[in-house]
Amino acid sequence: MSNKDFTQVYQEWQQQVTKRLAKTPERKERFTTSSDIEVERLYVPAEIDGAYMENIGFPGEYPYTRGVQPTMYRGRFWTMRQYAGFGSADETNKRFRYLLEQGQTGLSVAFDLPTQIGYDSDDPMASGEVGKVGVAIDSLEDMETLLHEIPLDRVSTSMTINAPAAVLLAMYIVVGEKQGVPSEALSGTIQNDILKEYIARGTYIFPPKPSMRLITDIFAYCAQHVPKWNTISISGYHIREAGSTAVQEVAFTLADGLAYVDAALDAGLEIDQFAPQLSFFFNGHNNFFEEIAKFRAARRMWARLMRETYQAKNPKSWQFRVHTQTGGSTLTAQQPDNNIVRVTLQALAAVLGGTQSLHTNSRDEALALPTEESARIALRTQQIIAYESGVTDTVDPLAGSYYVEELTNQIEQKALEYMDKIKQMGGAVAAVEAGYMQREIHKMAYETQRRIESGEEKVVGMNSFRLENEPQPELLRVDPSLGKKQTERLDDLRARRDNKLVEQTLAQLKRGAEGTENLMPLILACVRAYATIGEICGVLRQVFGEYRSV
Repeated sequence: MSNKDFTQVYQEWQQQVTKRLAKTPERKERFTTSSDIEVERLYVPAEIDGAYMENIGFPGEYPYTRGVQPTMYRGRFWTMRQYAGFGSADETNKRFRYLLEQGQTGLSVAFDLPTQIGYDSDDPMASGEVGKVGVAIDSLEDMETLLHEIPLDRVSTSMTINAPAAVLLAMYIVVGEKQGVPSEALSGTIQNDILKEYIARGTYIFPPKPSMRLITDIFAYCAQHVPKWNTISISGYHIREAGSTAVQEVAFTLADGLAYVDAALDAGLEIDQFAPQLSFFFNGHNNFFEEIAKFRAARRMWARLMRETYQAKNPKSWQFRVHTQTGGSTLTAQQPDNNIVRVTLQALAAVLGGTQSLHTNSRDEALALPTEESARIALRTQQIIAYESGVTDTVDPLAGSYYVEELTNQIEQKALEYMDKIKQMGGAVAAVEAGYMQREIHKMAYETQRRIESGEEKVVGMNSFRLENEPQPELLRVDPSLGKKQTERLDDLRARRDNKLVEQTLAQLKRGAEGTENLMPLILACVRAYATIGEICGVLRQVFGEYRSV
């Protein structure tokens, strides 16, 4: 391609960006280095050939290797969304409001295990687990407390909930109604990725077929009624936490994503009706350059799959929009302050990779839920990267690096090889049922643990550079009487609510589950009547049954 051709292509792109800037202006500041060197919005080679345009292109343009927005962080930073939740809804509400006061720009809710698997706090199955690894949410009343004085028309909320995602989303929608915020104005994400629960995490309730039905019901409902909501966060994070490689994280996550697309199409939805509301969730791990390349490869792969294989016409359907959390499995209980350094590198890799949202783990999470001080340091890590490092001043600053571009290509190639194997097996659902992805992850997890235990792979402060007398940090402790308090709250709620209405709405939900209608309106009716998560999921358990791992 001649320089004249390059100039024309580049100028056309600049014109497109200028038009978009009218809607998404850049931050109001001069972009310069500390030596007053002007920083350009985008750096490109002197000439652009066909291969460059096909594989890399421009940010905000297909195939999105360089980012899904033309200005990326010069327009706005990623959403700083610290994952939080413990104890009661009231305690977590106080932590949320504290983090918002400290500059957090979005909420991310951690639910306790009983909530994640659809049990009320007074269920025998919940004994000893209420509020321990997240907040206990039994009913709409708890959700109202959780979101008290948080303006849902201005704050985006991510909820790490999967099997009962429809119930928690319904609670959120109804709290919005009570605040006077219509569902069309709500923004956020539900994780809602059940396949990775079977693969790596384990908080499933129902078998795959009815679980996929619930997911596609959410897709259809939100496309019409909650258009700003991300209806699923297809999660590689937990796949990576279980021991996968970066390549496996990309391959298995995208394979799961295609399974959800296929299920929605089989349910009668059009690709562009739901694909713009799909989002992804990746891990930020330790190998700095590989992590950057991972994000770039995944964006390119998803764009090509959506446009070329699934024939999506809306550019928003091609965009791989991703939330990142730094690697929990990389944190050590030994010398926990070292985790601040690990998290900083992982967060920086995610930013250089072009993430849209980020959670930074706290230094003490290998020992307990984070203290307020530790959560603040984790948030400050993001803010220092955003405001002080200079890495946000230009788009995709590592593009053109021989190493990064080759890593991007290699990750794409190797991930596609995995995806071809999964396709030959009949897709992700069939691969999960056969245990294929689980076995692949277990093999890599075993190999990693072997290298760490042998000392072949060094973990600073754990198997090398150890201290004899390590100071013990102050840890957060969850109120041990919380289970009893939540039981008392439930007893009080059941005494005050209209129990006849609860029974009617639950009966209607059961009839709907036995049929084929969309279940979201029926779940919303149950939630408005203050039916509990255990009661709603209990009805669905009666109809759908429960999944048992092989």
